[in-house]
Amino acid sequence: PSGCGKTTMLNLIGALDTPSEGKVRIGGFDLSTGNRSSLSRIRRNTVSFVFQSFNLFPGLTAEENVQFGLDVSGNKSKFTAGHVLSDVGLENRSTHFPHELSGGEQQRVAIARALATSNPILLADEPTGELDFETGKQILRLLVSQTNMNRAVLVVSHNREIAQIADRVIQLSSGQIVSDGPPINGKKDIDELKW
Repeated sequence: PSGCGKTTMLNLIGALDTPSEGKVRIGGFDLSTGNRSSLSRIRRNTVSFVFQSFNLFPGLTAEENVQFGLDVSGNKSKFTAGHVLSDVGLENRSTHFPHELSGGEQQRVAIARALATSNPILLADEPTGELDFETGKQILRLLVSQTNMNRAVLVVSHNREIAQIADRVIQLSSGQIVSDGPPINGKKDIDELKW
């Protein structure tokens, strides 16, 4: 449900926020003890984000927004901005600015930006929230494919159906973990989902 702590959890894992108590470790590094420089390095080299609010640069085209993510990360991804935009179905919208794109198209640009890097952790906040059912399934296939490339993918969603494709489901309520394990009704294939 809203307000249960999903986005806060992503912000902690992604080194955008520090815990008021306890520890958050990424690759053995305690984020709660990191300085500004080390946390920035973790965000740049370890974590890719799909923000719920997209966080696209309004003065950059779709392709430039994706390229910016590649340039900032500095990693040697095998993907080009155009390649990943094609993967999310936006090859014909690459020269458009965010204000010229629908909410769903903006969301797919944000997803393409995260997919383009080779960072080992991909965090996605409601990645299908603005998408129609078929496009949502296409994006979920792309996210699942990342796990086959040695990337950890963490998705937060209000859509319980999406949880059915996960290997592990962590349910939050009032900032507390209330369950942690495989999907309650067993794992489903993406084509079995309905919402």
